[in-house]
Amino acid sequence: MRAIDQEVASQPDMWRRAIELGPGAQLPEAGRRLAVAGCGTSLFIAQAYAAAREAAGAGETDAWPASEFPRDRRYDALLVLSRSGTTTEVLDLLRSDHGIPETYAITGVPASPLAELAGTTVALPFADERSVVQTRFATTALVLLLAHAGVDLSASVSAAERVLTEPLPLDPARFRRFQFLGTGWTVGLASEAALKLREAARAWAESYPAMEYRHGPISLADPDTAVIAFGPLDPSLAEQIAATGATLLIPEPAAPLAALTLAHRLAIALAEAGDLDPDAPRNLTRSVVLS
Repeated sequence: MRAIDQEVASQPDMWRRAIELGPGAQLPEAGRRLAVAGCGTSLFIAQAYAAAREAAGAGETDAWPASEFPRDRRYDALLVLSRSGTTTEVLDLLRSDHGIPETYAITGVPASPLAELAGTTVALPFADERSVVQTRFATTALVLLLAHAGVDLSASVSAAERVLTEPLPLDPARFRRFQFLGTGWTVGLASEAALKLREAARAWAESYPAMEYRHGPISLADPDTAVIAFGPLDPSLAEQIAATGATLLIPEPAAPLAALTLAHRLAIALAEAGDLDPDAPRNLTRSVVLS
């Protein structure tokens, strides 16, 4: 079995462990003005968490690419995400004169440069991965963060188990283009889903806030397009998508994280159809380490 197959399949069990850890995890408390930073997948997870934390009433939260972090903006705490704990831009941010009194990190590797630099580190070695393409570490870190913010994720765990056992709702090899739509905190999930298809299968995959989709991107929709929504859509938007001939898929609306697991399965299936190895995409490494 490829590493990515096992890692994707293990997500419900990983999420249960994160839910147990969440309430007592050493993470920024509610009310703190928080900045969250990462690169690639970690950035999209940061975006999802930032929107969810604010929606849960836990405090003002901004998400930033580590390389674009604003040096003149004041925060009570900084949280960084890096599976490997070696991502150069994230380490550079922690080393910089950012002026933020509290720093936190989530990583899959306890003995890493990231853990040495952050004031408080939460390590999730049980969710670390061998595949270059991130799946379970990213979702487990997000579940941990959401559980700490008081979000109930039991429906997502059950839905993910169904996603992993049921047949795929569409054959990804039928489509030339994939467009993922989200609202609120699921905008970050949509971005991450599109990234998985690009990384693992070299697919033409994009993501947008749902109500922005008709402001240009819908012009690309046609019968060769699959549009996958992370939650219910405005009925008029759904009608417009149907009119293009595109296939519209809306997974279980109450369990957006399970829809991301579905995107993982679609990425793997699409890679297989193209005779690609989803564990080792071209031009990518487990961590971006710059000289």
